[in-house]
Amino acid sequence: MHTTTDTGNTVGRVAGPRTRTLLAAAALAGPFFYVSSLVQALARPGFDIGIHPLSQLATGSPGWIQQVTFVLAGLGVIALAVAHRRLVTTGIGRRLVPIFLAIFGAGFVVAGPFTMDPQNGFPEGAPAGVVEMSWHSIVHTAAAATSFVALAAACITLLVRHIRARHVGAAVGNGLVALVLLLPTSPDEASIQIAITGLIAFTWVTVYALVLRRSA
Repeated sequence: MHTTTDTGNTVGRVAGPRTRTLLAAAALAGPFFYVSSLVQALARPGFDIGIHPLSQLATGSPGWIQQVTFVLAGLGVIALAVAHRRLVTTGIGRRLVPIFLAIFGAGFVVAGPFTMDPQNGFPEGAPAGVVEMSWHSIVHTAAAATSFVALAAACITLLVRHIRARHVGAAVGNGLVALVLLLPTSPDEASIQIAITGLIAFTWVTVYALVLRRSA
């Protein structure tokens, strides 16, 4: 592969067909996750985004759809990690960013099969209130939280990289995304806040995959 000049917004190698395929998969991870989640949220009786987090779609008999959605979205992020490792060969973040991205993706892969508990009346027949967390719900919550912290770490690393390269817009963008990801969750608005945080996270993944693809 031929080398190119490396700056904060470009890469150190030209992407081959396989790497471009990885970047395409990464760019589609976010839209896939949210389109799938939206369709399920609209189709499943009793689901209320104001009460139920998107993760709760993984419960009940059709829950396997959301479980697969989590896994495939996570694999898309891991594809971005692999592509980043191949392409970005110099500068700050060349080693750390793909590690953080891989942790983010792996967290979603783990969160898929380890589901939340049925509660707050969803799915149908679930207890009306909040239930004591089961072990698999604890695993799900820990995996999801680790994912967002890992992505925040990737954004902070890229913030430093872009500051060094004097790319103000990219630095500010990564800083804002990191800030959103690290905001404490409000108990009263948790489901909506988590959905918005996830949307911002996967939008970042899509944008960064497209930036790498264009730069390569």
